[in-house]
Amino acid sequence: MPSVEQLVEGIREGRRSAVSQAITLVESTSRKHREQARELLTELAGDAQTDVVRVGISGVPGVGKSTFIEALGSRLTAAGHRVGVLAVDPSSVRTGGSVLGDKTRMARLANDPQAFVRPSPSAGTLGGVARATVQAMAVLEAASYDVVLVETVGVGQSEVTVAGMVDTFLFLTLARTGDQLQGIKKGILEIADVIAVNKADGDRQQEAKVAARDLAGALRLVRGHGEWAPPVVTCSALEDHGVDDVWDRVGAHREHLGDAGLADKRAHQQLDFTWALVRDELDQRLRHSAGVKEIRAEVRDAVLSGELPATVAADRILAAYDER
Repeated sequence: MPSVEQLVEGIREGRRSAVSQAITLVESTSRKHREQARELLTELAGDAQTDVVRVGISGVPGVGKSTFIEALGSRLTAAGHRVGVLAVDPSSVRTGGSVLGDKTRMARLANDPQAFVRPSPSAGTLGGVARATVQAMAVLEAASYDVVLVETVGVGQSEVTVAGMVDTFLFLTLARTGDQLQGIKKGILEIADVIAVNKADGDRQQEAKVAARDLAGALRLVRGHGEWAPPVVTCSALEDHGVDDVWDRVGAHREHLGDAGLADKRAHQQLDFTWALVRDELDQRLRHSAGVKEIRAEVRDAVLSGELPATVAADRILAAYDER
């Protein structure tokens, strides 16, 4: 691994190898690497850009997120943008690495010299997602990528986590899922800024329009008056039509926020991220505590045998940590 100074120089020059090595550094849970990552990010803090477009993208299983991101990213690079893609994957239980292989599913975009695609393992915790992904975004922005797309795993609370680190949250869905209303959690409708019904091609175009109309009606029930009204559009990433319209809606949302609104949103995200870092650091310190290591096996055996209730076990672990 190059030194922090070498990484900073390489990132500022836009070298892909330096960007990749820096993201590996900020994803690491090693204490030494975490210290180096803090030094790196402190050096890059002055390179922060306010005009970078940060978009989170999620969707129902099989919606075609990778195909959509490749179509959108290729359009953006053709228009002169530098596009960074962070695909937050579920972590492999055995290795902790990314298991979805988004780079192989976005081969054209991954080979585009104006794009950078990075599968990013979530390390099994939302705290890990928040820390690694936000810091990876900072690296990409320092390397002059002016559009950053963050793809979520599409399950559970990860959408809310990603929505808290981007300017605009785009939700992709399908027609003919049989549950486009019932199956989409109210929480998703509350955080989505733009909704697109994908795979609106061939004989599915009319179904997509009906699904879009139904979703627009559902949104009116969960959004208050005076709030941003998330547009619901149709597109086909496979046939590459309607993708530019989706991007125009993202731009409209940014215009709605305005410079002051965007600055305020990012400031509050930084505050939330501060506490996410605190929680993540406390979790790491707890795991590496010598006092906790001494009683871990004993407490584990007692809980598994039913001799020790979970509440008492938790108190013992915290007491062991506090003593040190």
